[in-house]
Amino acid sequence: MNGIDIQQLDQFIIDALHEDVQDGDHTSLACIDPNDTSKARLLVKDVGVIAGVQIAEYIFRKVDPQMTFTTHIADGSDVKYGDIAFEVECNSQALLKGERLVLNTMQRLSGISTLASRFAIEVEDLPVKILDTRKTTPLLRFLEKWAVRIGGCTNYRDGLYDWIMIKDNHIDASGGISEAIKSVNKYLKEKDTAMGITVEVRNLVELHNVLNTGGVTRIMLDNFELPILREAVATIGNKYETEASGGVTLKTVRKIAETGVDYISVGALTHSAGSLDLSLKVAKEV
Repeated sequence: MNGIDIQQLDQFIIDALHEDVQDGDHTSLACIDPNDTSKARLLVKDVGVIAGVQIAEYIFRKVDPQMTFTTHIADGSDVKYGDIAFEVECNSQALLKGERLVLNTMQRLSGISTLASRFAIEVEDLPVKILDTRKTTPLLRFLEKWAVRIGGCTNYRDGLYDWIMIKDNHIDASGGISEAIKSVNKYLKEKDTAMGITVEVRNLVELHNVLNTGGVTRIMLDNFELPILREAVATIGNKYETEASGGVTLKTVRKIAETGVDYISVGALTHSAGSLDLSLKVAKEV
């Protein structure tokens, strides 16, 4: 499955089914013949970008290895009310066992991919990348970041372990921007490792401190008003990558992009995405 760690996905399915099923789906066990087979369709009841069809197939195969699955609409496609994303035929008890996990996962991921697509469309003609953040649901980051990519935006760091980001708390706790940058570079040298380094600045004074210190990959301009942001981007020029952050919305993202910034980080891609309305309708095979 492209872009998804299968081991993580397997563990996610195990944990999610345990949370929901534990010692059994007693309703289905009580009233459905264990040998029955059913068909179901994933119905779209909203407008957006679908994400999770591949995951749904994987989940249903886990609960019934003999199931058959037909994809009608691929992940990343635009969908509208009345569309049928896929059809599945499998053991009836297994179908109902996996139904809620499939729906909860797809609705969440499709909400993220839909919002990501809207941000991407706002700036599609400009040389800027929209980044997600670490503001994700605990233990679902690998899927939520996948949905961001499905929607056309870009992942930032996966976690605290793969990119250095010196933010306001680090700066204040370490005694200043220059001290923080120097300490980070010393640490990386001692560890004999290379990572990208982003440093957050809150005003032009801090920006000039960074420019005088050097030793970073990217400068994050946090909550800058547009005229000051434009000035900051021009001041940095091609010396370092530039990133804008802080309260970015669909209404403001294009104006921010037009300042010439290289990246815009948008926590809302994951923390404020809604759910796409989907339903799984079962039809008894005659």
